[in-house]
Parts: sequence; structure tokens; C-alpha cells
Amino acid sequence: MSATLSERIAEHFTSFDYQKLPDATRHSVKRLLLDYLGVALAGSQTGSGQIARRYAGSMGGHAQATLVGDRARVPAMQAAFANAISSHSVELDDIDVLALFHFSPPVYSTALASAEQAGASGRDLLVALAAGCEMMERVSKAANSSLRNRGYHTTPTCGIFGATVAAARLMGLSAEQLVSALGLAGAQAGGLMEMYGPSMQKRFNPGPAARNGHTAAAMAQLGFTGAATIFDGERGFLAAFTDANQPDALVDSLDQDYLLEIEFKPYSCARPIHNAIDCALDIRRKHAPDPRRVKSIEMARHPDWALYHQNARPRTYHEAQVSLPYSVAVALTDGQALFAQYNNQRLQEPILRELSDLVHITVDDSLPRGVSCRMTLETDDGARHVSQVDYPKGSIQNPMSDDELRAKFDSLAVPVIGAAQAARLADCVADIENCGDVRQLMELTMGSAR
Repeated sequence: MSATLSERIAEHFTSFDYQKLPDATRHSVKRLLLDYLGVALAGSQTGSGQIARRYAGSMGGHAQATLVGDRARVPAMQAAFANAISSHSVELDDIDVLALFHFSPPVYSTALASAEQAGASGRDLLVALAAGCEMMERVSKAANSSLRNRGYHTTPTCGIFGATVAAARLMGLSAEQLVSALGLAGAQAGGLMEMYGPSMQKRFNPGPAARNGHTAAAMAQLGFTGAATIFDGERGFLAAFTDANQPDALVDSLDQDYLLEIEFKPYSCARPIHNAIDCALDIRRKHAPDPRRVKSIEMARHPDWALYHQNARPRTYHEAQVSLPYSVAVALTDGQALFAQYNNQRLQEPILRELSDLVHITVDDSLPRGVSCRMTLETDDGARHVSQVDYPKGSIQNPMSDDELRAKFDSLAVPVIGAAQAARLADCVADIENCGDVRQLMELTMGSAR
């Protein structure tokens, strides 16, 4: 009898070894570790992050793992839950190359909590992070874009499998146990795209995926068995969540080094909007149009994302972070689109409302990439400026440098834990391979809040 997809995957990930990780993969997961910690620290201080921390702290239980930006230690599954929400609360978390999901909220939150619970080393952590990210992307490749088009949010729906693999690595599960853990993860998979609006709904989504990934691995470690056919069964994950799928993507080239491509976000909003912001910043830098003299703004988008992010009158900053018109308006006026630009007080500014209302989104299937944007801005004196961006800042083709990522980290971490502690945290990440216990790293993420 041939092995199931889960069985083949489990053999692959339980054979992972630090020495076998390509240098590029080590570098990528370390860069993302620094980025994740900065984003989670900032997110822990938002309304959604504060509620998540309060909830996790109220549940009681053993002090196994750290709440980022807090003074509390809580059960690992609760730390994974709250930290995943915090890290998704300022819209600055990483993204995959197709802008379908964020690696770090489910995978990194679960891995760090599991590593603390296990007293794992920095090397163990890097292996788990690489394995979890690869697993998450493989599931997405197998399920998308059908999964997204059916209304499921890829970050939690596929992220739970990455979180499970990461936790399993740190708990030392056997291949047989990991097969069960993947089955239990599939039983808990979910997350809806019905999240765009004034509420905190979007922030919540990775929380259960992180928590449940840890749960799936822990239950399997204790002997709870799960379905080995969770991916290829007639009622399995792919059959239930997609209309069309590519199951071979789950196991393609398992005997070769996996190219892990992680992109980073310089702007505090949904990734498919970043191309539009780059267009606006490009026109602002080259032509400096007076925002009050703008007559029209046409934004051509690829069909993959043209129907998303259209709300020109956001009611809360949560809604503004998924609004292309508002993001373009604030980029034109402020020359940036950081978290400071997305706050409730800015939403009623007349010039931002006027510019937002001018943005007209059109569909252009000739654009080369799903996130591509072409902006045409006209002013009342007849000037016409055009900018097209296919690869936004932070993409593989247009990357953020290590120095730029460090500057981003400092801007997010220093207000929460101070400059000296932020510097020590960054140094610890840079030398994470030589960290004997991940708890030493996480102690540096503790803020003054409780």
C-alpha cells in the first residue's frame, strides 16, 4: 500500500537537521525572527493585542511561555494564541510571494511558545521555523487560489499545518506521531475572509491556528491518533476546502532543498495594497503633485486582487489598513504609510477623504502579476503622471536590506521595551544559533505592561 501524503510529509520533516538547512534558509528565517518580534511587540500594545494578552493571562495554568510585550508567562498554547494575534495587529507582518498569507503569526508564535516549553536551543528553533514555513507554503500551493476564492483565509487555514509541524519538531515527535498531528490539525483548520470591516476580526484569525497547532502536536505526542488521509481522503482537507487543487505540491521535490521565499512589509497595510502605495510614492517623489490639485486617480489592478480593498471611507484604522484608496491618499499626502498614518483620528481629514474618493479602481488582465498596479494621476492643470509597480518594496525582486529591517524593528520595538533592551534582543536574534535556551531570547521581549 502506497504512503499517504501525510506519511510522506512526516518522513520529510522528521528528518530535518540544522546542518542540512541551506544557508539561504537560515538567513531567511533569522531575518523573519527579528521582523516578527518587532511587529509582535508593537502589536501587543494595540487594542486587539491588549485584549489577547488579557485573555491569555486570565486563563491560569502553568507558566510555560512568554506573552510578548508583557510581564506574564502563561501556558504555551495561550502564549501562541495571544502572540499570533499581536503579531497580526499592525499589518506589518511578512508575506509570501503571492500575497496570500503571512508565515510568522501562526508558525513563529507556535514555535517560540513550544521552544520555551521544551527548553529548546536556538538551533532547534531555526529548524522548526524552517520546517513550519515550508509546510505552510506547501499547503497553500496545493490549495490556492481556489481556497482563497471560496472565502477561506489562507493564513490560519494553511497556517495551522505549519504551526503543527513547527511544534512537532520542538516536541520531538516521531514520523508516526506527526502523521496523527497533521490529521488533528486538519480537524481544526479554518478561517474566513469575512474579516474586512471596522472590527478586529482580521487580527483574531491566526490566533486559533497557532494555539491549535500546538494542541495537535501535544495531543499526538501523548498518543492521540489522527487520520493519515487528511490531505488525500475523499473528505479530507483539499476536498473540503477547494474546488480545484494541486496535491502534488505537498510532496514535490522533497529530496531537494526547498526555496523559502519570504517577503517583508514596509507599509502598515494589506500586502496587495503595497504596489499601489509604491506607485503613489513614485509619483510623489518624481513630480510632487499638490494633493489639493489632483483631479483624478485611476488604479488599474490585476483581476486576482481587483475586487478587494475598495472601501474609500474606512470607519476605523482596521478598515483603513485594508483600504487601497485611503492608503494611496495618505501616501500622497504624508509620503509614507506606517502605523502612525493608520489611526482613527486621521480618517476624517478632509484632504484624505477627498483623495480617497478620487481613486477609481479598474481591472486590467494584461498586468503581469496578481499584485501589480498601474496608477494614473491627473491634476487640474492637465498634468498626467503614470507609475506601474509589479514588485513592491520588500519583495524578493525589490528587497528590504538587513539595515532596513533593523530600522523597522527598532521603530517598533524601542517604544515598547526601550532602546537598550531592543538592541540586546536584536543581538540575540543575530546570534540565535548559539542561544542555549530560547527562554533567554523571549525574556528580552517582556515589556512593562501587565
